Amino acid sequence: MRLTEVLKKSFLEGYGSVNIDFSTIVMCMLITVLVAMYIFMIYRLLNRSAFYNRNFNLALIALAVITAAVILTIQSNIVISLGMVGALSIVRFRTAVKDPMDLVFLFWSISAGIICGAGFAVVAVVASVIITVIILLCDRMPVGRAAVILLVNSSDYRTEPQIMEIVEKRCENSRVKARNLTKDRLNMAIEVRTQEGGKLVEQLMELDSVISASLMDHDGEVTF
Repeated sequence: MRLTEVLKKSFLEGYGSVNIDFSTIVMCMLITVLVAMYIFMIYRLLNRSAFYNRNFNLALIALAVITAAVILTIQSNIVISLGMVGALSIVRFRTAVKDPMDLVFLFWSISAGIICGAGFAVVAVVASVIITVIILLCDRMPVGRAAVILLVNSSDYRTEPQIMEIVEKRCENSRVKARNLTKDRLNMAIEVRTQEGGKLVEQLMELDSVISASLMDHDGEVTF
C-alpha cells in the first residue's frame, strides 16, 4: 500500500474493511504518539498541582499508544477481541485520582488511542484542538475570590464580639465554620474573603486576649 493510501486510511477511513499491514500499524502508532505528545504538553501547561507529577503525564502517552494497539488487534480477529474483553475485565485500578482534571486527561488519552486505533485520526486531532480551546477559555474566565480560613486563638472566651467586629470591618464577607469554647479559651475558624489579610491579622493581634491569629488557604470549592 502506498504512503498516500495509508495516510488516507489513517485519517479518513476506518480499518474495519481493510487488511492491516505493517505500514498501517506503523502509521497508526506514529499518529497516536503525536496526539499523545500534544496531550502531554497541554497537561504540562495547565497543571495546577503543587507538585507536577511527570510519571502521570508520561502515563498519558503510554495509555494512548497501548489503547491504539489493543484496538488495532481486536479489529483483526473476533476471537482475539473476545479474549481481550475477558482479559481486560479482570483488571482493577485502585489508585485514587484526586484532581478531576486528571480524570479528564486520562479519558482524553484513552479516547485518542481508541479513535486513532480505529482509523479515524482526524477525529482525534479535531477533538483535541476543540478540547484545548474549551479548557483554555474556561481556565481564563474570571471567578470569585477564593475564601481563606482565619484561625483565631484567644485566652478569653468573651472576646468573640470584638473579633467578629474586626473581621466584618476588614472582610467582604465571613462565616464562622467552627467555634471551640473552654472556661479560659476561645478557638475560632472563620471563612473569610478579604484583600487586607495582613492588616486583619495585625488588628486582631492588637487585642490583649488574642494569643494567635493566622490565615490559611484551603482547597475546598469556592462558594458565592
